Amino acid sequence: MKTLAINVKEREKSGKSNTRALRNQGNVPCVLYGGEKQVVFYAHENEFRKLVYTPDIFVVELNFENKKINAIMQDIQFHPVSEKILHIDFLEVFDDKPVIVSIPVKLQGIPLGVRNGGNLMFRRNKIITKGLVSKLPDAIELNVESLAIGMFIYIKDINIDGCQFLAPENSVVVGVKTARNVIEEASSDDESEESEDSNDKDEAAKDNNETKEESSGDSEKSSE
Repeated sequence: MKTLAINVKEREKSGKSNTRALRNQGNVPCVLYGGEKQVVFYAHENEFRKLVYTPDIFVVELNFENKKINAIMQDIQFHPVSEKILHIDFLEVFDDKPVIVSIPVKLQGIPLGVRNGGNLMFRRNKIITKGLVSKLPDAIELNVESLAIGMFIYIKDINIDGCQFLAPENSVVVGVKTARNVIEEASSDDESEESEDSNDKDEAAKDNNETKEESSGDSEKSSE
């Protein structure tokens, strides 16, 4: 996983009034869990832009004045109107303890089925994954070039060493389904073929009847 360093400061005071003052100064109150003790701190909102406004995931190196702690972002709160960052929760990570994160899925190539008129169905652009930080990839990359219409990739089809995917094995990640217009065209073609077959049968029956009538007429003439 990628690493992002952020300079932070421990909070000397807590409470609503102190939190409000920090936000008015453009700072974001934060909490760090998972270590020996809970740590409350803050940093300017600009420090979090590369962490928050991206699909990528990071191990965050929180740089305090006298120590550095590695963590991952667990939760974030935004203002409902202004969408400014209000609060962030972090979880301290260790080399020997697995963590749970949502890893983005990146597709490689254009599916065969899409080139043949099908529609791409991308169900999971992130997969909740458990593993050691050292084993977790920046992204789950899937090559989809060979996917024909009606083919899918399921959770059970993905295998990354050291990663456990916390989703049902039969969950669809990506696939190609038949486009509606393709179905309609196929149906129309079938109907036209059936119509042609029916016309051919009618004409054949008509010709057969005419042949019988002619044969019957010839028989009557010969009897006379």
